[in-house]
Amino acid sequence: QVQLVESGGGLVQAGASLRLSCTASRCTFSSYTMGWFRQAPGKEREFVASISGSGRVIYYADDVKGRFTISRENAKNTEYLQMNSLKPEDTAVYYCAAGVGLITSRQPNSFRSWGQGTQVTVSS
Repeated sequence: QVQLVESGGGLVQAGASLRLSCTASRCTFSSYTMGWFRQAPGKEREFVASISGSGRVIYYADDVKGRFTISRENAKNTEYLQMNSLKPEDTAVYYCAAGVGLITSRQPNSFRSWGQGTQVTVSS
């Protein structure tokens, strides 16, 4: 069972930056596509970004493209989400997700393992 632990959330003002981290254990990390999803109160969980095991295949949701950057360090079993120019509408619980192999889908059910989530709050 893959275990994922996120960190790096917090309360910031609009325009600020945050970096989220997710460390995985109990898996061959480089074999997994890693993703970030978020869920705001009263809304469904939505795709933010994903990165293949090699780091060569990356996808972003349209509303974060150009502001967020996903990356990974396989030697540290860790993925990151650098979030710049944050907006109040980015406020949500952010979840790290993992799925074996190459995942091109943006659907949450394509990822089998999930972290506990970290709160990101952006004030206006």
